Amino acid sequence: MKRASVTLRADGGITVTVEEARTLLATSYIYPDHFDEWSYTVDDLQAASSQLSAPDVDRESTTLEIPLNTLIACLNIFGTANISSSSTGSKHKKWRRADGGSDDERGDEGQPPNVNRLDQYFGSSEKRTSMRLSYAGPGHPLTLLLAEDSTGPTTTCEISTFDPEPNIELPFDADQTVLKIIFKSSFWLRDALSELDPSCDKITFICNPVEDVQRAQRGIPAKPLFRIQATGAFGSTEMDYPNDREVLETFECSRSVHVSYRFAHISRTLRALQNSTKTSLRIEEEGLLSLQFLVPVPKPRGGMSDSFIEFRCLALDDAVAQ
Repeated sequence: MKRASVTLRADGGITVTVEEARTLLATSYIYPDHFDEWSYTVDDLQAASSQLSAPDVDRESTTLEIPLNTLIACLNIFGTANISSSSTGSKHKKWRRADGGSDDERGDEGQPPNVNRLDQYFGSSEKRTSMRLSYAGPGHPLTLLLAEDSTGPTTTCEISTFDPEPNIELPFDADQTVLKIIFKSSFWLRDALSELDPSCDKITFICNPVEDVQRAQRGIPAKPLFRIQATGAFGSTEMDYPNDREVLETFECSRSVHVSYRFAHISRTLRALQNSTKTSLRIEEEGLLSLQFLVPVPKPRGGMSDSFIEFRCLALDDAVAQ
């Protein structure tokens, strides 16, 4: 079962990292404004660490490992986790009452006793999953309290945690970037990758500087500005992109690039690509690929925010940037 490294940060953010075959590294950045509340208490984590004779915890962050599929299944236990939240405006309430009372305590005059007070934490009648996440420290499970609405059931999930194993390090050197493309809409890349035959075993990105493309001589086929080439047992497919601002918002290519990757690894990005609005594709000197996806996320108090998901992938040994 694939495990994910989850880093809880004192500043209110969460970073989730997964790797595959020591070649592909995926990182999701979840920012503080995606939450109603965030409390990171170092003293509690330190106490839990001391009980296990573990080393002192980092005062800025805590990292743990959990089964990724288990976390996803828990988040979607009501089947509504992927439904976009609408703006809740001033009706939105926090999970915890301002007076510190519990969910089931009577607080307002005129209300019947023993009424479930969870209704004050839901801003609309729309079915969607709300979650409260807690972690007591090393040796404790990651606890998720989930509810769909105030009148329905609540579910508590406890996910076993493990000491984090070091992930592969794939530092991207921006100074060594040979190709940088920002797609104005992820639509242009999403459709191309989605239509490729799943049996393909290799995908190649071919790029040339704009000046080289414009200098094409008569009778000689023009060099492609940006081409995606997929090859497999049943043949190959090529897709060319034009030098059009409506397609490529940014195109920076310092020299000709011809670099290949395992298609099975690139196809792992499709889920993030389908939910993104913009895509950044970068390749550095040694062929390391960076794909960054801008994903819109509803804010708890209404409006939208942005989250980022990044994939970094090593090139095939026999095909590096050239």
